[in-house]
Amino acid sequence: MPESPNGTASRAAAFRPTLGPIDAVVHLSFAVLMVASGVRYVLRHSPADNLWTVALAAAVCVLYAVVAVLAKRRQPWLLWMVALVLAWAVLVIAAPSFAWCSFALFFLSRAAFSGWIAYLAAGLTAIATAIGLFRLSGDTDVAMLLGPIAAAVLLTLVYDRIEQDAALQRRLHADVSQAQERLAASERAAGITAERERVSREIHDTVTQGLASSLLLLEAAQRSWPEEGAKAEVQKAGTLLRQNLADTRSLVHELSAPGLENGPLPQALEQAARQYLGSVILHVTGDPRPVPDEVRHALVRVTQSAAANIKLHAHAEHASLTLGFLPGAVTLDVFDDGRGFDPAAVPPPSEKGGYGLRAMRQRVERLGGVFSVESSPGEGTVVAAQLPLPVMEPSRANQAPIKKDTP
Repeated sequence: MPESPNGTASRAAAFRPTLGPIDAVVHLSFAVLMVASGVRYVLRHSPADNLWTVALAAAVCVLYAVVAVLAKRRQPWLLWMVALVLAWAVLVIAAPSFAWCSFALFFLSRAAFSGWIAYLAAGLTAIATAIGLFRLSGDTDVAMLLGPIAAAVLLTLVYDRIEQDAALQRRLHADVSQAQERLAASERAAGITAERERVSREIHDTVTQGLASSLLLLEAAQRSWPEEGAKAEVQKAGTLLRQNLADTRSLVHELSAPGLENGPLPQALEQAARQYLGSVILHVTGDPRPVPDEVRHALVRVTQSAAANIKLHAHAEHASLTLGFLPGAVTLDVFDDGRGFDPAAVPPPSEKGGYGLRAMRQRVERLGGVFSVESSPGEGTVVAAQLPLPVMEPSRANQAPIKKDTP
């Protein structure tokens, strides 16, 4: 067996993980059995015989302690273990009284080595023990010769099975850990994707729509310049750009909507629509009551996006909002009498736009609601959303007086 330059065994003789409390029991058993066997030997033999045997037994104890320490530190030194096994073989053949200590030596060999070197050390221990016991019986008791070998074979099979189960458990633990890591990575990726979609919806419903409306106002002012109405268009564009700046800052600060996340919900929706529409009629049906923050936020954003679409595409003369409170839901209908369109013919989102309807639908459906668009060319458009209302404590934000049917 080749060794590394520092005297440690090669990969085939690498130490296996120690057995924890079992190690302490094995080492204690070895110490007790060595003392008991030594006392038995001293009492049964003359002092001249005791000297060399006791010295060899002491050397075995020292070697055992060295190997046990190295095993604990996971630093197997092959030469130390070979010396221990050889010294033990000589001791047990010369003094079979020490044969009972072979059990501890067997477990130390298996704990210290892997592969063929472990079987060799355990086999040599068993053979030496068998020879010593056979000599003790006067070379007449075959059971003394075969017993230790059979016990070694049995212990080897049991030890191998325990190691196989432990290895399987380690593999299963590693597989579970890898599966958990993959699941965590997948959840992180899904969270990043969801967050990107959420941010894109926020930007579309606030900054993008506002900039598009501002551009329309500035283009109108350019066409009518220097007429009196051009100045009003520029002022409107400036107001809308300032609102866009506030919206952009709010996206940086937890994506809140300044001025729209407080106060009664109907007034917040009306204010959101008036950012893009000069005139809008608000209707409230049912008994107004508090709604969760995420539902309120979704309704505000849907209103903003629908109003921006009316401003950019509908060319409508009138627009209205209908907020309805049902027993277990809240509804929002945004109507305009513009030129309408075919919902089935809406092109997919691209760099030129087309994200509005998709963003509104995602917002509503993410909260378990229903989103629909009813429109046809020349017939106007109705954008409808219905969101479930869970039971919740009243909030201060929604307890202000609510004004119905305001023009």
